[in-house]
Amino acid sequence: MSRYVASEIESKWQAAWAEAEVFRATRDPSRPKYYVLEMFPYPSGRIHMGHVRNYTMGDVVARYKSARGFNVLHPMGWDAFGMPAENAAMEKRVHPGAWTYQNIDAMRAQLRPLGLSIDWSREFATCDPEYYGQQQALFLDMYEKGLVTRKSAVVNWDPVDMTVLANEQVIDGKGWRSGAPVERRELTQWFFRISDYSEELLEAIDGLTGWPEKVRIMQRNWIGKSRGLQFRFATTGAPEGFGELEVYTTRPDTLYGASFAAISPDHPLAKALEGDPEVAAFVAECRRMGTSEEELETAEKKGFDTGITVTHPFDPAWKLPVYIANFILMDYGTGAIFGCPAHDQRDLDFARKYGLPVTVVVSPEGADFEVGTEAYTGPGRLVNSGFLDGMEVEDAKAAVIAKIEAEGHGRGETKYRLRDWGVSRQRYWGCPIPMVHCEKCGVVPERKENLPVRLPEDVTFEKPGNPLDHHPSWKDTPCPACGAPARRETDTMDTFVDSSWYYARFTAPHAATPTSMEDAEYWMNVDQYIGGVEHAILHLLYSRFFARAMRETGHLPASAAEPFSALFTQGMVTHETYATEGEGGRLVWREPSEVIRDEGGARLADGTPIIVGPSTKMSKSKKNTVDPEAIIAQYGADTARWFVLSDSPPERDVEWTASGAEAASRHLARVHRVVSEIAQAPEGPAGESDEASKLRSAVHRAIRDVTEGIEGFAFNKAIAKLYELTSLLAKPAGDAPGLVAARREGARALALLQRPMTPHLAEAMWEMLGGEGLIARAPWPEADPALLVEAKVTLPVQVNGKRRAEIAVPSGTDKATIEALVLADAAVRRALNGATPKKLIVVPDRIVNVVL
Repeated sequence: MSRYVASEIESKWQAAWAEAEVFRATRDPSRPKYYVLEMFPYPSGRIHMGHVRNYTMGDVVARYKSARGFNVLHPMGWDAFGMPAENAAMEKRVHPGAWTYQNIDAMRAQLRPLGLSIDWSREFATCDPEYYGQQQALFLDMYEKGLVTRKSAVVNWDPVDMTVLANEQVIDGKGWRSGAPVERRELTQWFFRISDYSEELLEAIDGLTGWPEKVRIMQRNWIGKSRGLQFRFATTGAPEGFGELEVYTTRPDTLYGASFAAISPDHPLAKALEGDPEVAAFVAECRRMGTSEEELETAEKKGFDTGITVTHPFDPAWKLPVYIANFILMDYGTGAIFGCPAHDQRDLDFARKYGLPVTVVVSPEGADFEVGTEAYTGPGRLVNSGFLDGMEVEDAKAAVIAKIEAEGHGRGETKYRLRDWGVSRQRYWGCPIPMVHCEKCGVVPERKENLPVRLPEDVTFEKPGNPLDHHPSWKDTPCPACGAPARRETDTMDTFVDSSWYYARFTAPHAATPTSMEDAEYWMNVDQYIGGVEHAILHLLYSRFFARAMRETGHLPASAAEPFSALFTQGMVTHETYATEGEGGRLVWREPSEVIRDEGGARLADGTPIIVGPSTKMSKSKKNTVDPEAIIAQYGADTARWFVLSDSPPERDVEWTASGAEAASRHLARVHRVVSEIAQAPEGPAGESDEASKLRSAVHRAIRDVTEGIEGFAFNKAIAKLYELTSLLAKPAGDAPGLVAARREGARALALLQRPMTPHLAEAMWEMLGGEGLIARAPWPEADPALLVEAKVTLPVQVNGKRRAEIAVPSGTDKATIEALVLADAAVRRALNGATPKKLIVVPDRIVNVVL
């Protein structure tokens, strides 16, 4: 009997797949298509168990859909631009491109042994000039359509690296690379006009029925549609030209609770006041904060009293002080608010700090209360509010809007939290923005025939700031419009741009235009997208916008406005943490490979005791990572695949354990052994015994259940059924007629069903069983409905030796279920007459005895 040697089996079948080009995808209008895509990785140089889980899930779907007759597209690429490559360039004194491509080679070599059904002929990296040149062409098309604009905006500025930072790159108010305190600075930037699509992007969320509800909620909240009031306060004491202060509020019902007005440090009125050194100093302090909403929410609320007042719109004698406040952003609403402390937590914190009035104007039904440290934001009726008293909140909002509109001081408006997408980055390792600055013509687009605008190779990172600015010649170029000497745009694009359209490029990765419409019409949309929930907002929202922009520019069909028909967000792979105690009680993290586990607990080889911590996400900082290459070398790729799929539902975290991996390996060896034994077994008696019929029915129920598990993304449930089927097939055949044939039929089904999860082992099983061709090209098994009907048995029920009833149950029903049915039977209950049985004796599929 052949042994299960994973390394030999896996190398053999991967070579066979490559030779036959099994996974190469070509457009075939005669077949239905299925496009499965996992979020592509950043080439850090090492794959981790999260990669293994993510790509294995996608591979299960791809292989299953292929078996169901679909023409499957399953590509792979690399999200290759970004700051880590520049960091490496400075630390290791290598070119970012050399570092990136070296890492790509390494990670490709690590991924290939997993046996993924990827069409590697479509592979690209976003730092390939062929890719980013098409991205530049797409930028120019969007510019021509009015989807790109250049305007002044407040950004996070790192004064050491001299670059704009995204909110995600500001950590505790400091630049993630330099560690320098981040400043708010106003710069002229390039923007995509995503806000023009706010309503369309919001409305379309309802149609994303294949997305997790939590992601749809996050998208809705990020777009942030609100109905409110935009109106003008009359000012007193303001500089010339500022006789009115326009504010926007979503809570016009709380106007009678106003105790102050406040403006952003970047508001035109604040700038007009910066001649006052105290104002200038406060504004400068505010600009040392980041611009993320989280930071503004958690930072101490600070304000500067300008001495200006505004008049309440419903009472000419009511004056409110105007502050410059550090928690107000200029790019939402008007950059000015009125503060109602009783019903907004930020306003309340601010009012308590500066001793401003706190007036309750919304009261819960029948309640008379005061606000302490927590603002009241719930429902209720209006109090202390003049003509609004007694109204419900929504009625009061409508009444205030109507009154303000009637008096000509403002209007009801719908606004969105979503802002235009600033894409300018002062970095080298990114896609150059294909625009040119000419003294005569202004800012003009580069000609398409000059694309790609390539990054120069000879750059230096010795000076802070953007190396493209420092390059002696790269930025010098003729004006595309007049031919005069001009200057290239030295900003590069936000790397989110690279990942916002790669799914479309995969449909025709070698096309001379961003996409081929013929291919896009066939392959789009992505039928199943898989990736982490951490990308639920920005990446997915930007991708949705880009699909619409590409529709507008003629690069995608109208049907592809939503790029991802279904989305699955997988859980993380976790592992226990291990540490020893260092100096002063400090924990010294230890790698799992260093730890010995036995009856005595956990220890190092020298006996040092290990402190075992909870299972958390694998991370380099806590050293609780497991090297996939080592796992594959020890157990094989199929074991790694089987384990990450079998231990928990795919949307939840899975804990990697050495014992779990060993158990998975032992099970796969058992599968190989069972199938090998069945394949070599001599022919048994012909016919169809009850045993053969029961086994055949169980096999077809397994086909049904595994199919439902894969279709429902419940891979762990599918694998549980495969465990059961293996156990059934492992039972000795005996000499019952037809049983050997039924076992062979079951083994073939087992091979076909295991194929998406353990493709290498499945090929070996298929070969042992005499299957024709590669199992990778075999059709999916179909469950016979006639065999899914479970056989019923009638069990006589005796009470103290006398037959009192009978129950009909499916053959093989468990003892607990039978006992419950017996005790619930009316005839049995009459015979018991209220007495409690001393014992219930169940003889499976034969009889039940109740003993009093």
